[in-house]
Amino acid sequence: MAKTAWIEREKRKQKTVNKYAKLRAELKAQGDYVGLSMLPRDASPTRLTNRCRVSGRRRAYMRRFQMSRLTFRECALAGLIPGVTKSSW
Repeated sequence: MAKTAWIEREKRKQKTVNKYAKLRAELKAQGDYVGLSMLPRDASPTRLTNRCRVSGRRRAYMRRFQMSRLTFRECALAGLIPGVTKSSW
């Protein structure tokens, strides 16, 4: 499980991105890159990371299922994800 601090940090970053989204769009449209650089670093959406909803792992994230590959495999083999079956050929 991810540390609570990591999860809270991601929430804080998301709030900052939402707060400055309109201003960032205006500055980009004007081409004011100096003004963009004056904004907080966490105002950039590229600083957000996707995290697994179950384990909090950020690497090997599967966007469609919103979980990491390890958690996905465990849930799929346990039959917790509808429509997903193990394939063999």
